[in-house]
Amino acid sequence: MRRREFLRCLGGIAATWPLAAGAQQTTSRTIGWFSLRSADTDTEKSILTAFRQGLSQTGYVEGRNLTIEFGFADGQYDRLPGLAAELVRRRVEVLVTAGGTNIARVAQAATTTIPIIFATANDPVQDGLVKSINRPGGNSTGAFVLNTVLLPKRFELLRQLLPNARLVGFLVNPNSATAADQIRHAQSAGRTMALELLVLNAATPSEIDAAFGSLVQHGVDGLVMGSDPFFQVRQDQARRSSDLHRIPTIYEWSEFVRAGGLAAYSTDRVEIFRQMGIYVSRILNGARPADLPIMQPTKFELVINVKTAGSLGLKLPDGLQQLADEVIE
Repeated sequence: MRRREFLRCLGGIAATWPLAAGAQQTTSRTIGWFSLRSADTDTEKSILTAFRQGLSQTGYVEGRNLTIEFGFADGQYDRLPGLAAELVRRRVEVLVTAGGTNIARVAQAATTTIPIIFATANDPVQDGLVKSINRPGGNSTGAFVLNTVLLPKRFELLRQLLPNARLVGFLVNPNSATAADQIRHAQSAGRTMALELLVLNAATPSEIDAAFGSLVQHGVDGLVMGSDPFFQVRQDQARRSSDLHRIPTIYEWSEFVRAGGLAAYSTDRVEIFRQMGIYVSRILNGARPADLPIMQPTKFELVINVKTAGSLGLKLPDGLQQLADEVIE
């Protein structure tokens, strides 16, 4: 569960790309950054920083020989088509999508010629984004971050923190292309651990408030948050609601925990987006996305907030802190 030597690109292509490649670039290039999140979310800031690091390692520096055009949907799925069309009109040379399957599909619908680099929680072959992992084909490649399939691990973590739990909530955004798969994984995990599962939907801020009201009304022992950029945009609201109602909550990404949430289990997207920056550089230097394998993580991170656990009256199991990649005091 350690973070070092985190990412393996199938075939070793991204990991072995010379960092000096493109270092002498002098002509300014333009790429697009297309995200379901808002510019000011913690998640967006961290992955953009990592992405820029990957670009700079290969000679592309924003403001010097690179321009990035941005399109942020602020968690609103209905804004995606218009934002994609605008980025295409700006004649970006590569379009990077951040926010899962939905936004990758919108980008593919907007252009069949501009190279697309995506990050998605679901299997991109299963979702029809690419033909295969090793040889994506078409104008798209990117990273499969395995977020959906990690849901059982998050339920296991909640079970360790709440060994006597019986009823657990699961909050999902029904607008997500992965909602059905997330519910399936959550239900399977619940059966395996003899947990009764209360599935709730939220796609607007008011629905988040209503969902937490239902959680309190039903007397849930804990909550697992589903994976969706909308929840990242509404991170403060979700976390405050968990705090207010004293509901132990497991999150999808570590940013929730650093902001005061209880715990998270995930891949390390910082490294993923750094490698995506390297992929963009390769494409700007002439590589074809069809020939660049889909990247996949091989190591994961567990983050626990000890202070939050204490405020909830939870005793951390022996050894859990030792297993954690980051313990927030």
